[in-house]
Amino acid sequence: MRLYLSSYGLGNDTSYLKKWIKENGNEIVMISNAHDNDIGEEDYEERLNDKIKTIEEVGFKVKIMDLKKYFYDNDKLVKDLKRYKAFFIRGGNTYVLRKAFELSSFDKYLINNRDKDILYIGESAGCCVLAKTLDGVDIEDEPINIYNDDKVPYYGLGLIGFSPVPHYKSEYVDQSIINDTIKYLEKRKIEYKLIKDGDVIIIDI
Repeated sequence: MRLYLSSYGLGNDTSYLKKWIKENGNEIVMISNAHDNDIGEEDYEERLNDKIKTIEEVGFKVKIMDLKKYFYDNDKLVKDLKRYKAFFIRGGNTYVLRKAFELSSFDKYLINNRDKDILYIGESAGCCVLAKTLDGVDIEDEPINIYNDDKVPYYGLGLIGFSPVPHYKSEYVDQSIINDTIKYLEKRKIEYKLIKDGDVIIIDI
């Protein structure tokens, strides 16, 4: 599996993605469940359409997938994902996204297919959810579970050995929050990597 970890969008240099499309095809699944707690807000659809446009401009053909349709139905998820090799996971609330992964078994799908030729593009929360722990993410994201009465999960998928800290030196995010996150992770001795808006980290696992 190829991980393409971004702080915002697809990053400033999309040449890698254009090359990937030529070699693998342009179909991609976009998952926006990190924004489920925002549904109903006035600009929700506008932000969603802007994100789709960003992905299409690189050359992808986007299929939107709502993980809520697959809650407690792993067989249907696996069946519907069979033809797809590329995924774009939008940023938003990391804890909401993590719970959606769990209830739909999309987390198990990724873990079970980690050795296959899959491209996982994770934006902000989409990359944070891959870490071993979500400890420290709550400094920026509210730890909420909007789907049921279960406790908020503080464990990630464990597909990467560090905790991403997106939006480092971003003009759009309060950097005091980012600095507090860094201090917390260092105090807990949790390995982390800073990602600036526009930068990406590409990893094979």
